[in-house]
Amino acid sequence: MALQAGDMAPGFTLPRDGGQTLSLAGLKGRKVVLYAYPKDDTPGCTQEAIAFNGLRKEFAGADTEIVGISPDAVKSHDKFSKKHGLDFALAADETQEALKAYGIWVEKSMYGKTYMGVERTTFLIDRDGKIARIWPKVKVAGHAEDVLAAAREL
Repeated sequence: MALQAGDMAPGFTLPRDGGQTLSLAGLKGRKVVLYAYPKDDTPGCTQEAIAFNGLRKEFAGADTEIVGISPDAVKSHDKFSKKHGLDFALAADETQEALKAYGIWVEKSMYGKTYMGVERTTFLIDRDGKIARIWPKVKVAGHAEDVLAAAREL
């Protein structure tokens, strides 16, 4: 069954860029933007990361943490973060367990071939760990601004 607004956000503890660990429980008491993206350093994922990074001070002003999550390895996240000067956490879900728990590790197709991958989705999680809003099948242009507006209202 797909997650919906009002559901408790599935917990996770994952390695992150910089050699640290990130857990949703460790962010309790703050609002969290958990944005899932397919792959480091691809055009759409880079645009999305840069857009969120450009608004990080505004998100901080709204008491909201930004967390990117993808199936890429920590080493890839480190390189991606350094290359683009990202100043927020990138969680590495190489086993896809968290992505599956959020229902966004899905079958995709390209050029007639099917494969498993991340459906670009953003979750806004409230201070109590409940999902306040979900943006499925995200289109990157203007998305970070939409999420910021929702975070400010929460």
